[in-house]
Amino acid sequence: MSAPQPRVRLLTRPGCHLCDEARAVVEAVCAELGEGYDELSIDGDAELTRRYGEEIPVTFVDGRQHDYWRVDPGRLRRALGA
Repeated sequence: MSAPQPRVRLLTRPGCHLCDEARAVVEAVCAELGEGYDELSIDGDAELTRRYGEEIPVTFVDGRQHDYWRVDPGRLRRALGA
């Protein structure tokens, strides 16, 4: 049996300061709510780079795009049902 997919996904790229800031918010909110998240770099994926290259970081909640550039902790909590 495999582990359930995390509800939050963060698309990033190396060296991105906004990604570092978004990661800190996502980590804190997910830890607070007992939710998991995963992170995926768009580097090396031409389709992700084409779709999201100008909006990095991008957050998804339950498979739907939630935010880009900045992550608002209150908005993320509400999206996760807190």
